Amino acid sequence: MTVSRLRNIPGIGVDRMGDAADATQNRNILRLENLDTDLRPPADAIRRTHEAVDDDDANSYLPFTGQTALRRAVVARIRQSTGFDYDASSECIISAGGLAGILNVLLSILEPGDEVVLTDPTYAGLINRVLLAGGVPKFARLVPSADGWRLDVEALANAVSPRTRAFLIMSPSMPSGFVANATEWQAIADHCRRADAWLVYDAAMERILFDGRNAIHPASLPDMRERTLTVGSVSKEYRMIGWRVGWIVGPERIMNDVRLTSLSNVVCQVGIGMPGATAALTCADDGVAQCVAEWQARRDCLLHALHDLPLVRPDGGWSLLIDTTQLGLAPPDASRRLLDKGEVAATPMNGWGPQAERYLRFVFANEPIARLADIRERVRAAWGV
Repeated sequence: MTVSRLRNIPGIGVDRMGDAADATQNRNILRLENLDTDLRPPADAIRRTHEAVDDDDANSYLPFTGQTALRRAVVARIRQSTGFDYDASSECIISAGGLAGILNVLLSILEPGDEVVLTDPTYAGLINRVLLAGGVPKFARLVPSADGWRLDVEALANAVSPRTRAFLIMSPSMPSGFVANATEWQAIADHCRRADAWLVYDAAMERILFDGRNAIHPASLPDMRERTLTVGSVSKEYRMIGWRVGWIVGPERIMNDVRLTSLSNVVCQVGIGMPGATAALTCADDGVAQCVAEWQARRDCLLHALHDLPLVRPDGGWSLLIDTTQLGLAPPDASRRLLDKGEVAATPMNGWGPQAERYLRFVFANEPIARLADIRERVRAAWGV
């Protein structure tokens, strides 16, 4: 019998699609179902990781909150985004990846039944972690438009109630590529202050922004430093998925609780991963700008090739959404046909928010433009459109 905390958690779907694509052993399949990337991590990060394997200091539980050099590098990075200084000892904790950090934060701030406002669509893993922590997800709709995705501010207001304890916002957001603009961040901050709630900012893709957009960190808004918890990682921007190194940065008044949760959960981080993460954050050229240019080129390739299909332009991140219901195809059926007839692996967005169930996701982080050249022909072979 399934325990109650798991009854409403469907998973994320990506695992099943990845397994299905792997099972074919067909290397011609376009891997658009998961967030791997073929772009390499910073060279300094790889070199330092190799060195860490032989470093006894990296083979240790201590310090439990993460290596000092890494925590100092993280708060220096956050200062660039927010303009605020954070204390590396009392306001920064290293986590075993960003999502472990998200769960630790939610376990530290939620009582059972507390409500958490998220966008719709949003990553199923965020929704699932709210549920695991005993919270109740509430959704603010994202509206597809010629200007990409925009936040429905009326839906945001309707999602807030006396039980609201936190806002869990990712920007750029997965799977949509929504990037909150200044007006939208201000609306979120206004509701956050009025509700006396926490803002948990998932900054995993903060700098993966297209068309010259600039990052806005919500802690930089008036009176938001003391109620914002920033969770980041080296997985996306730095292309270091397998290192499993993330961080939590927030005001000292809550970080002792987050520290206790972290100690009670994963205990400590990946020791040999932290020196490489430190190198990525401090090296002269982290490669982010070059990689963003490549990811934008891949996005533009898909937008051009699929322009006659009901897709929504992403303004950042690694993926875009296609509304297959407008083509008369339920996303799970569209996904099966793509894999069987078009040699494309893509994940339906069931469980990624109420509105998300209309969509199929294409990830453009792991396939070069040369491999994407025949994407329209593959889609036509699968869907007949």
